[in-house]
Amino acid sequence: MDVTGMLAIIFFFVTAGVVFGSIIFTRHRERMGIIEKGLKAEDVKGFFHTEAREWSPLTSLKWGMILVAVGLAIIVAMTLHNAYNMEGGIYPALIALFGGIALVVYYMIANRKGQL
Repeated sequence: MDVTGMLAIIFFFVTAGVVFGSIIFTRHRERMGIIEKGLKAEDVKGFFHTEAREWSPLTSLKWGMILVAVGLAIIVAMTLHNAYNMEGGIYPALIALFGGIALVVYYMIANRKGQL
């Protein structure tokens, strides 16, 4: 195995360890702060409880439009890349463009239905 592969594996595990360690340390600090202030677990749950949002059928429409637009963007980018020998930078540009267009169209549809 070459040195680059070894460094990549080591970097991955060190990064994962730092992320999980910071999560555990942050939760510990939160809990110690709650204990110092003399609050109970029931009091603290009220701070973080959020109301469940009502499901909208337009949510599926939004994600469907975005995924279709991203798929079309990839197909168009592949066609442009093969036909005109364009560089690979066209892929993210077209994905962002088509995704943005899909979101604008979704906004117009949702605004017309009055569910925004």
